[in-house]
Amino acid sequence: MGLFKSKPSPPTPPPSPAFSNEWRRTPWGQKEEMLQKLKDYVPGNPQVKTIRILLHGPAGAGKSSFINSINNIFQDKCMNIALADNSFAGASFTKKYETHKIVKEKPGTYYPFLFYDVMGLENGINKGVDEADIIKALKGHVKEGYTFNPASPLEEGNEYYVKAPTPSDTVHCLVSAIPADKLPMMNANKNDERNDIVKKMRAIRLAASYMGIPQMVILTKVDLACPLVREDLKKVYRSKYIKEKMEQCSNGLGVPVNCILPVKNYHEEIDLDDDMDVLLLRALRQMVDFAEGFKLSQAD
Repeated sequence: MGLFKSKPSPPTPPPSPAFSNEWRRTPWGQKEEMLQKLKDYVPGNPQVKTIRILLHGPAGAGKSSFINSINNIFQDKCMNIALADNSFAGASFTKKYETHKIVKEKPGTYYPFLFYDVMGLENGINKGVDEADIIKALKGHVKEGYTFNPASPLEEGNEYYVKAPTPSDTVHCLVSAIPADKLPMMNANKNDERNDIVKKMRAIRLAASYMGIPQMVILTKVDLACPLVREDLKKVYRSKYIKEKMEQCSNGLGVPVNCILPVKNYHEEIDLDDDMDVLLLRALRQMVDFAEGFKLSQAD
C-alpha cells in the first residue's frame, strides 16, 4: 500500500468558444444573388419613391463606415462617400446631418434608398448629438447640412428646421450601430440617467416606436471583439461571445435578437470580400424590408 500512487486526473478542458453549428442560417456564397435582389428593388408605395434609413449610435461605432461599405459593394470597389474616423476616441467625427445616396451604373441615377448619417452619441451632458435632434430628424424636421450643436438642439425658426415635413421627408427605418468591442464604454455613467448612452438610445427608440418606425441594430466590429471571428468571419454565428454580445444589446436596448445583425465594415481592406459582403447585404436587406413594411402601412 502506498507504493503505487494513482495518477492525478487530467484537468478539465476549457469550454469551446464556438457552437458546433451556426445558430442562425447564413447565405454564405450567395452574394451576387443578394446584391441583384437589392439592385432590382422597387418601393411598393408609389407615394414614397425612396426609403430613408437613419443610422445613429455612439461616436466611433461605424455608422459612416457601414454606409461606405454598402456603397463599396454596389460600386464593386473600395471607396468612401461618407467621411469616417479610424478610432474610438469618444468624440464624434460626423458633425452635420448628411444624406448619402448609392449611385447606379447610369450617371445621375440612384438606388431607391437613402442613408442619413448623424453625429454620434456620447456619455456626458452637452456631449455628442442631442437626442431631441435625432427625434426631430425621424419626423423629417431636419434639413440636410444642419450642424449639430450638443449644447443647443435645433429649434423651430432655424433655417434648417422643416416646419411641415412631407411623408417623403420622414425616416422609414431607424438603425442603431453598436460596436461589439466597446459595449462597456457605453455605460460609463450608468448611475446617471442623463449621461448613459444606452438610456439615450432607448429614449430615441421609444420615440421611434410612438411613430411606428421600425428599428434594428447592426453589431459592428465583431472581428475586433472576438478572436474566433477575426480568424474566420464565417464563424460569426458560431461564436458564443458574439451571441452573448447580441443578447446584451437586446437586453440593454430592448431590441429583439432577430433584429440584431453582426457585420464587419470595410476599414483596412482594399479589395472586396464576399463573406463581409454577405453580412452587410443581409443587414441592408432587413433594413429595406422593415422600411418597406412601414411605408406600405402609411399608404393604407
